[in-house]
Amino acid sequence: MGIRGLMSFVEDHSNEFFTDLKLRDTKIIIDGYALFHRLCFNSNLELRYGGDYDSFADVVQKFFEALFVCKICPYVVLDGGCDISDKKLKTLKDRAREKIQMAHSLSVGGGGCVCPLLIREVFIQVLIKLQVCFVQCFSEADRDIMTLANHWNCPVLSSDSDFCIFDLKSGFCPLNSFQWRNVNTVKGTRDHYIPAKCFSLDALCRHFGHMNKALLPLFAVLCGNDHINLPIVETFLSQVRPPLGAPSSKGRRHHRVLGLLNWLSCFADPTEALDNVLKHLPKKSRASVEELLCCSMEEYLQSQVENMQRINAHRVSLPIRQVIYGLLANVSPPSGDMAWNRQPLQPRAFSEVERINKNIKTSVVDAAELPKDYSDLSRLTELSLARRQMLLLETLKVKQAILDPIPPALKLPIAVSCYWVQHSEVKAKLQHLQALLLGMLLGPLHTMINSPEEEALRGGGAKMLYEELQRVKAQPPGQGLDLDAAHVFCQWQSCLQMGLYLNQLLSSPLPEPDLPRLYSGRLVHGLCRQLLTAASVESLLGACPEAQQLYEQLFNAMRSYAPAELFLPKGKSTSKKKRQKKQGNSLSKNRVGTALDARGWHERSNRFGPLMVGALEEHTDGLELG
Repeated sequence: MGIRGLMSFVEDHSNEFFTDLKLRDTKIIIDGYALFHRLCFNSNLELRYGGDYDSFADVVQKFFEALFVCKICPYVVLDGGCDISDKKLKTLKDRAREKIQMAHSLSVGGGGCVCPLLIREVFIQVLIKLQVCFVQCFSEADRDIMTLANHWNCPVLSSDSDFCIFDLKSGFCPLNSFQWRNVNTVKGTRDHYIPAKCFSLDALCRHFGHMNKALLPLFAVLCGNDHINLPIVETFLSQVRPPLGAPSSKGRRHHRVLGLLNWLSCFADPTEALDNVLKHLPKKSRASVEELLCCSMEEYLQSQVENMQRINAHRVSLPIRQVIYGLLANVSPPSGDMAWNRQPLQPRAFSEVERINKNIKTSVVDAAELPKDYSDLSRLTELSLARRQMLLLETLKVKQAILDPIPPALKLPIAVSCYWVQHSEVKAKLQHLQALLLGMLLGPLHTMINSPEEEALRGGGAKMLYEELQRVKAQPPGQGLDLDAAHVFCQWQSCLQMGLYLNQLLSSPLPEPDLPRLYSGRLVHGLCRQLLTAASVESLLGACPEAQQLYEQLFNAMRSYAPAELFLPKGKSTSKKKRQKKQGNSLSKNRVGTALDARGWHERSNRFGPLMVGALEEHTDGLELG
């Protein structure tokens, strides 16, 4: 996508943000689009006559031979088609105009850089000839490049400044400092290496007061990229006048980049910074700008942090994806095409790439067999709302009546949560469920706070609770990450993601939730820690009866589908075994007593359960490995 001015800014601070590398004996993920453009434009090739393809192929071959000599194993990732949202359409049009001007300049003997028409196809042919592994994505490759690099713990080679803000485990090597034509020998050995520079995201964040890395996607969209360029953002920038820090010639050159980074470093997290941005904008524009900024920020998010020793977190949502595949596979035959009807039925299967421990594997997934009502993808929108909603809820294994008391904006998240609590591979515990539901209160609390008249009637309880949740979120994480909790929430997010996709494919029979205020990882993990120690849901919600009532509605809906043992007090099963062993012949009696005791506990939880004390990887579905 490219962040305006960022690459030249970090290169002007090369000594601070880059380290020297002697690259050898490693995998490397290569941005194919960036590479073939650089090799085309920086190899003294003749560009005026429509394609010096043989010379270009020689350059490409020499590049990869240099990697092979240094035992560097390349994996090339290529962009696919344009995003269906057309969010980059304006940029593509602008670039097309620029290429026309450059082509004209070349035609009259001037300068310019225009790729020959078949350069990409030639590049792919050389990859095949050299047996270089490559993959073509469905759309832009950035997120898949990041996912693969972090899977394999290897660097990324590109010229795209977006990789300066991706949290890459082994860093980002810019193409312009990758000296592949200058292969060196390690002293005293026969080993070879390529001199390169590696960008350090940690060094950038340290330079700006140990800035939270999570703020960088917001920096990218405010600074401007290929997908977003809102005039109203300029209004915000003119009002806040971001501080430049120490004056310098470089500071003047990169006024916008330096100012935004200094300004953002004052905030703890993206939510706080985004709220500060929105308050400088006209009220009528805030909702639309917030939606656009949040959607654009999502382009820069990493794979999930999960327990790599367990089954990958996306396995839990496989049945939802199978229904999605079933719908996508139901394409109506071309009108009047009799040959289509004579073709034998083929098994409808899809390839997925999934994590297996710390590696990845391609697996084949069968599409779900669906009722005839859903047999034509092009006519899904003609189905009644009730029929579309029925398929969604049947897939999530939730009854409509359970969702009736739930506010519209939370119906889909709760339906997904009911599915998750039934299918979670790492069994969710009570504190996980409680923390998740408490986190879902942020959106309604935010709405209450921004309705001053209603909040005054409540005596400020919503604000007090909101601030308490923010305080929990801001607390230091303590000793390490609870991997099981992280894995449980990763599974929930995967279920939510696929639930959202299915809901969208069915033309949204349930309202789409406000994702930025639906889930906060730091908050739910912080709540898990508190609920395992001294805090209780009752003590947290006591200040705001409205939030407590909503929480109980959400909890009651999920309790209908959660395993019964989720609500048993700690040690209940252990004490049961002790009694059975001790009393021997009274086993049947104990079973009855235990059952009654569990039923009594469940009855008490009907009243007090909600107040009990309780804690890629960017999914690479569809990434076809070459």
